Amino acid sequence: MTCAAVCGRIIPASMPEQMGRSQAPRLLILMGVSGCGKSAVGRALADELGWRFIDADDVHPPQNIDKMSRGIPLSDADRAPWLDALAALIVRHLELGETGVMACSALKAAYRRRLQVAAGVHLVYLKGTYELCEARLKSRAGHYMPALLLASQFADLEEPGDALTLDAAQPVEALVAHIRRYFDI
Repeated sequence: MTCAAVCGRIIPASMPEQMGRSQAPRLLILMGVSGCGKSAVGRALADELGWRFIDADDVHPPQNIDKMSRGIPLSDADRAPWLDALAALIVRHLELGETGVMACSALKAAYRRRLQVAAGVHLVYLKGTYELCEARLKSRAGHYMPALLLASQFADLEEPGDALTLDAAQPVEALVAHIRRYFDI
């Protein structure tokens, strides 16, 4: 069975096989709603490659974490300083010549544009159903993002047309293998 069959690869017909690979990846942003597996897949991928792993959740200012932990969705204004900090982190990372994997919701096209600061920054969208992501959120402990905010994330989500899009229901190992094969890393 091919990786495409196992991973449920979803690539729009308008997206050529080589799109997004003209520049070797230096930083991969795994994006999607909470519970889609960004951190699990990102950590596994970074470990396999020996790359740095960055969890964008760790960069949120305390007021954002407080707001989300109380079940209040973030606004664009709330996210702006966080996105600025992430973009600056990516720039520093690239200036140092490092390679890395970032887990970041990057729900809107405008957010992704702010993060794609240079060639070599590529997107991988882990597309999951509401039910899958909700079940994962309800089963995880020790995270400030409550499952009740998932609906607001799906409402904000603008699916990317310029990302490698994978079925989030697939096992972590299969997703990692597919990402590595797609980007030849």
